[in-house]
Amino acid sequence: MSKKEINSDTGFVDLHVHTCFSDSTFSPQEVVLTAQEKGLRAIAITDHDCIDGISPCIRAAKNKPLEIIPGIELAVEVNNLEIHIIGLFIDYKAAWFIEKLKEIRGSRESRMRKMVKKLNDLGVDIKEQDVFVLKHDRGSVGRLHLARALLQKKAVGSIKEAFGRYIGENKPCYVKRMIVSPQESIRMIKKLGGIPILAHPGMQATDEFIPELIGYGLMGIEVYHTNHTEQISEHYRKLAKKYNLVLSGGSDCHGIGKGYPLIGKAKVPYQILDNLKIARQKEFVD
Repeated sequence: MSKKEINSDTGFVDLHVHTCFSDSTFSPQEVVLTAQEKGLRAIAITDHDCIDGISPCIRAAKNKPLEIIPGIELAVEVNNLEIHIIGLFIDYKAAWFIEKLKEIRGSRESRMRKMVKKLNDLGVDIKEQDVFVLKHDRGSVGRLHLARALLQKKAVGSIKEAFGRYIGENKPCYVKRMIVSPQESIRMIKKLGGIPILAHPGMQATDEFIPELIGYGLMGIEVYHTNHTEQISEHYRKLAKKYNLVLSGGSDCHGIGKGYPLIGKAKVPYQILDNLKIARQKEFVD
């Protein structure tokens, strides 16, 4: 398929969106409705370690002018630094991948119990059920759930305080979880026919690891992000050009889990999605 044959309509997309199946407060229906209200042409559902929100979003968007891209967000560790890899256009129905995600989510639940125990040891009045009640039955549990529970219990005054005081990296109640290697995460995404993309690089000191990740098969980089200034985005545009990486971007919306909905805040041109489709076509068809 040539570039001219790919739809290149104008408009914007959001290729990093979460649902209540990971740590967003938005149901799939609310995600689709909000995306439509923002006038978006396409969104990618990229829940943490979970694909269960994809099909409901596709159903909610049926007969609507909104394209749903199936995706995933996986955590990897490089030199003791946790970074995130997004997979776009994945075969989310692959049985082996569904089983792998169940294993990862099980480790998330074990980790959450350990973090609650640490909070209790510090005298914070919170129970496991206070956290697990906030997650979807089939979804993954994460630190944002715990932060929301702490806020509901009035143990903190804000989500930011929960992370800064208790559960952020290197804070007293932080516990590492099961993290797949960058090699494995990228291999899995490509086995699923997806494009592996480095998420929100401007939020972490990840530049020095980019060549290593490219060696494992990294294909793209998230240039557009809610927390990227134009200066940061331009920096990663230049790096993408240097390393021949395809551009991506999205809001990283978690509903109102981080204060207010972010869908569409990162202005990602539709052409970015076109280019990703072309890159995928070349990688898996040519």
